Amino acid sequence: MKLSLRGIVFSALMAAILVLFGYISIPIGFSPVPITLQTLAVMLAGGLLGPLYGFLSIALVVILTAIGFPLLHGAGGLAVLLGPTGGYVMMWPFSALLIGLLLSRIKLNGFVGYFLAFIVFEVFGSMLIYVSGVPWLAYAYKMSLPEAMIQGFYPYIIGDLIKALFAAIIIAPVRMVFPPQRLTGNMNSTVVKVDS
Repeated sequence: MKLSLRGIVFSALMAAILVLFGYISIPIGFSPVPITLQTLAVMLAGGLLGPLYGFLSIALVVILTAIGFPLLHGAGGLAVLLGPTGGYVMMWPFSALLIGLLLSRIKLNGFVGYFLAFIVFEVFGSMLIYVSGVPWLAYAYKMSLPEAMIQGFYPYIIGDLIKALFAAIIIAPVRMVFPPQRLTGNMNSTVVKVDS
């Protein structure tokens, strides 16, 4: 596998944006899951960088957090990933990967392109994350699945729709000018060889 230096730099920048967006956090009293912009960062990573670098940028944050770097709300370590929001966080890299894969198969011009991008962001940048997040929340807090839905899903639906809409409005025109291959430097640029 070959990674471009430019792609690595943009992955690091997107990882930094994810960390930064974690500090924009609104706690809601009845749930341990705060409202943040982190899922928007995941959507942007997959949408701007494509599947490989989108995955790498988000996985970098998850791995460094697991090692102990205080990257998620100023906290780090395995305790963060095993805490109530760990199920959401662990799905983020795969969410970025799938967004990158699917957006590469969509023509993003016109209303239909924007609408399809919105659907991709909502399904894979939001709903997919709940597939692991809500059951893990139920497990971590020893609550029933319906209780976990009340605390970890329903309050966030409207915000997720807004984030998916915002991501589609931003990504669709940007990808037409700067497709991931151009942005990450996979065309005629310095590459770093990685043994796989």
